[in-house]
Amino acid sequence: MTDTTPPIYLGLEGVYAAESKICKVDGTAGKLWYRGYPIEALAANSNFEETAYLLLYGKLPKRPELDAFTGQLKSNRDIPDNVKSIIKTSVGKAPPIDILRTAVSALSAEDKELTDSSPEANMRKTIKLIAKTTTIVAAIGRMQSGKDYVKPDNNLSHADNFLYMLSGSRQDKKAVKLIDLMFILHAEHSTNASTFASMVTASTLADIYASVTTGIATLKGPLHGGADEAALKMMRSIGDPSNTETYINDALAGKQKIMGFGHRVYKTYDPRAKILKAWLTDIDNIAAGDQKRLTQITLIAEKLMIDKLGQSHGIWPNIDFFAGPLYTWAGIPPELFTPIFGAARTVGWCAHILEYWEHNKLFRPLEIYTGPLDLEYVPIDKRK
Repeated sequence: MTDTTPPIYLGLEGVYAAESKICKVDGTAGKLWYRGYPIEALAANSNFEETAYLLLYGKLPKRPELDAFTGQLKSNRDIPDNVKSIIKTSVGKAPPIDILRTAVSALSAEDKELTDSSPEANMRKTIKLIAKTTTIVAAIGRMQSGKDYVKPDNNLSHADNFLYMLSGSRQDKKAVKLIDLMFILHAEHSTNASTFASMVTASTLADIYASVTTGIATLKGPLHGGADEAALKMMRSIGDPSNTETYINDALAGKQKIMGFGHRVYKTYDPRAKILKAWLTDIDNIAAGDQKRLTQITLIAEKLMIDKLGQSHGIWPNIDFFAGPLYTWAGIPPELFTPIFGAARTVGWCAHILEYWEHNKLFRPLEIYTGPLDLEYVPIDKRK
């Protein structure tokens, strides 16, 4: 690189691409805010529907506003027959995250407001996406286990209905609260890979279905989505709590990555992971059998890793480390972890898309060309 060559920031690290009032992440202090509210306060006091309203509208709702918003979500839960058909014919052939991507893309065919780009129509489409994406994930889970689609129950909350549609029966309040919490914690996280990708698509003035589909597609890569499933797989391979220390020591000696540790932004304990650790500790007190072994492995591994790499290397647990064992306790199969993330993050994607459209500018970064120039064209018969 010469003195006149502009610097390249691989992965756009350290580059600011937009202004936003939606979310702030302080990776040094380990803090996270949604619209100025600490994530700890929302996790303790809010629910998914209220948090979604906050992210989309920029304020906590009054009771009539929340009731109206919740009613809109409920009335848009069911999915069209063509989408059910896509899911049914795809299960067992494609990963659930691919099915979710294709099914969400297909929703646009049924929306009569698809070409209406007014703010009001885009908000209505956003609400449809939030409601239907969660239904699609539940339908994928049902159909991949060979069971029939369960129609949504509009007497239930977002999280309660998701578990009902997935399992076919009502679940206990603690499981419902956990899934509600998971949806809150996964709803938003600033301009990460999937959010930025959805904003790039939106900047072309493509519709919001295309933009959210882009976000879901980005979750296919293991560097963004799927870490919670990989972390659970690692814990399963440990097998027994007594094996944990040996596994961790051997993995570190072999320079293997311990899934669920380290983060592109957080250089201290992920605040979302702190919330989930408290939940896992609570469940450990009531768990038995396989779940007890799993929670014990998780808690032992967390302590070992903090002692070895926390203060010294700035490698701390992130949300994915605790998510897998908690989803397992709630009866969620591993292949649905990333689709659930996508269903929850639909709120954040849409919030950023709507905000960016207020002052839209097409994303068009530059690149530095490093190849040759002015090569002589040789006809094919004369090429050696």
